[in-house]
Amino acid sequence: MRRIAMFVAASTMTLSLAGCGMLNATGSSTTATPTKGNDITVGVLMPDKINTRYTNFDYPIMKAKIAELTNKQGQVDYQNAASTASTQAKQMQKMIDDKVDVIILDSVDSHAIAGTVKKAKDAGIPVIAYDRLAEGPIAGYVSFDNELVGEVQARTLLEGLGSNVDTSEKVIMINGSPTDPNAKQFKTGALSELTGKVTIPTGAMFDTKDWDPGIAQQEVTKAIGSIGKDNIAGVYSANDAMAGGIVKALKAAGVTTMPPITGQDADLDAIQRILIGEQYMTVYKPYPDEAEAAAEMAVYKVQGKDIQFDALTQDTVDSPTNKNIPSQLVQVNAVTKSKIKDTVVADGIYKISQICTAAYKTACAEAGLK
Repeated sequence: MRRIAMFVAASTMTLSLAGCGMLNATGSSTTATPTKGNDITVGVLMPDKINTRYTNFDYPIMKAKIAELTNKQGQVDYQNAASTASTQAKQMQKMIDDKVDVIILDSVDSHAIAGTVKKAKDAGIPVIAYDRLAEGPIAGYVSFDNELVGEVQARTLLEGLGSNVDTSEKVIMINGSPTDPNAKQFKTGALSELTGKVTIPTGAMFDTKDWDPGIAQQEVTKAIGSIGKDNIAGVYSANDAMAGGIVKALKAAGVTTMPPITGQDADLDAIQRILIGEQYMTVYKPYPDEAEAAAEMAVYKVQGKDIQFDALTQDTVDSPTNKNIPSQLVQVNAVTKSKIKDTVVADGIYKISQICTAAYKTACAEAGLK
């Protein structure tokens, strides 16, 4: 197995994934507890409604895959916490009380949810961490190589700045939520590429609460006041939703030609901004691969199909509370204008008709989207 350290361990305690009434975590069939058939209920907990991907892609793909794997007998209990950690804890507790068979969790606050994850395990309900690695006794984890995401964003930003880029270039850095462990990894990856090549001035780096585009807009407005609108070479934005707020801040300051701005998630409006030059790139994360893997992990785990589960989890990761969590890390792609057709269109994420609405017809033609 390839072992990836996702966090600096905050605790020396190691929790077993196989104990406390848990369904057989890996092990042989001799250690398995009785398993379920196709008539299972999978709880799916998503973190927010700001990022459109959860409603438009992740959940529908999971639901369809669960139906396929269970001969249409499996049920899905879907909840979205709308960026509120306490709401998610209540949603998860209700799933525990309702005795769902397995939970797929994309956490609002990876630390705050740890106690509820333990309650699920104690109730014999495996929890598959999705996209963000929650703390507590997680049975499995599927996400992307998050430091690589940050590296890809930063490298593409540097390409957008040109071959003569140096430390005289000033870059604003808008990172994700401090309660999201992925945000820390994106930031680490991005800084590994940006440090020593450009300058991130004092007062131009922010960790943005709840990934909120409105807060990102305010942060960039502050940075513009400090740096000056004409001295901004580029903006590192950790995701597309915040990139939208960043564009609003720059326009409000009188910027007419946008500097290179990064993003992530391949939101439809971000793809359209890339077409017209308001955003330079986004990171396309193949949601079908990630969401289908989570659905498979959940179903295989609760049905005791250890060989299939192990085949999906060739990596391992550590959280502050657990080590060697069986994991799958999916690869990512940088999307600039020239790569839209070969990524999100080729994979069926968007039809050209969805992207090339009336306002974008000319830009689409120039980009070869017909």
